Amino acid sequence: MNKTLAEKILSQKTAQDVKAGDIIVSPVDLVFVQDTTGPLTVREFLSSGFKKLANPPRTVLFLDHAAPSPQRQLSTDHIFLRKFAADYGAVFSDVGEGVCHQLVAERYACPGDVIVGADSHTVTAGGLGAFATGMGSSDVAVVMGLGKTWLRVPETFLINLSGVFQPGVSGKDIILHLIGLIGADGATYKALEFGGEATSRLPVTERLTISNMAVEAGAKVGLFPSDRLTQEYLRSVNRESDFSPLAADAAASYERFISINLNTLEPTVSKPHTVDNTTTARSLRGIKLDQVFIGTCTNGRLEDIKITASILKGKKRNPGTRLLIAPASPNVLKAAIAMGYITDLLEAGATILPPGCAACLGVHQGVLGDGEVCLSTANRNFKGRMGNPDAFVYLSSTATAAVSAICGEITDPREVLSA
Repeated sequence: MNKTLAEKILSQKTAQDVKAGDIIVSPVDLVFVQDTTGPLTVREFLSSGFKKLANPPRTVLFLDHAAPSPQRQLSTDHIFLRKFAADYGAVFSDVGEGVCHQLVAERYACPGDVIVGADSHTVTAGGLGAFATGMGSSDVAVVMGLGKTWLRVPETFLINLSGVFQPGVSGKDIILHLIGLIGADGATYKALEFGGEATSRLPVTERLTISNMAVEAGAKVGLFPSDRLTQEYLRSVNRESDFSPLAADAAASYERFISINLNTLEPTVSKPHTVDNTTTARSLRGIKLDQVFIGTCTNGRLEDIKITASILKGKKRNPGTRLLIAPASPNVLKAAIAMGYITDLLEAGATILPPGCAACLGVHQGVLGDGEVCLSTANRNFKGRMGNPDAFVYLSSTATAAVSAICGEITDPREVLSA
């Protein structure tokens, strides 16, 4: 049978010939939680009577959403998770070690893996060819105890990418455009598989950004093939031995085909208060910004810091606009320091936050005031997402955010980059 990427991965993992619609039980290669979902998951694990973890070296507890902790109860939750990891032998990622999804890409995810996390943006690892998906705390607790989970094999939409980016356009614009096209529930429990001739030129860092936001269209997974660029990425994080090629079959059957031409793709922005409320950046000129936030599991990688620094070098942020930058991991921060990007950003007036989720969740490190407007490179902008239901969050690419920080209003980056 000719298979999509989702069907192929789950067939290999279960040693069965599976197809879309089948109900399967699959082994899980990696299971993880973070500090907002972890306490409930661990309590479910303990109350279910499990005596041990099925695979301690591949069970990871991350502290990243409220790290460093801004309040007493969250600090107490951190203590609870630290003790559980020590008692049961799980891997523990403490405050300052970075965002779970970035670390999964750097350290753990392999092509063909099945990965389950108690976080909806677990889908990020699909950029490395892993069937990675978020689940609720009860389901994740069972995976921790049994090392396997049940799944319905999803039908697949094939997203055909062609053409070449204009300067100032990136993978973030692809996924924002796609979500605007099909809607926030347009791919509910589907696999979004990205193919086409442009895909072979799209570096893994961009693929991770696109996969990260597949869930914002309701998708179960967002999948890329594992190819030469996957191998290059794994080599860059000293994991080339984890590489294996993976591609859908040429005659695979898809539920829907969607084509995106990068030649005509424009810088795209999601307006408040839904991710699928999209328009072009140029149409929003004049929207004043109180804050620009660059970082998160969506756009906190070294390439994002590099883009930001290249745009801001020798310039200053607008005096009426705060600029917050959060590297997604210590490796990103150390490399950005070594390459001089952090110095350039500090001189431009940016505030550098520790590796972690920072302002994204609205817990700390950038909560908005009443009526304030923020342009963020994160993945969600619903009411209250950044800590205040009376604030307004727009989503964009890194280039759009960096240029807008200079201008003090939402700006098409091509206005500056082509000048």
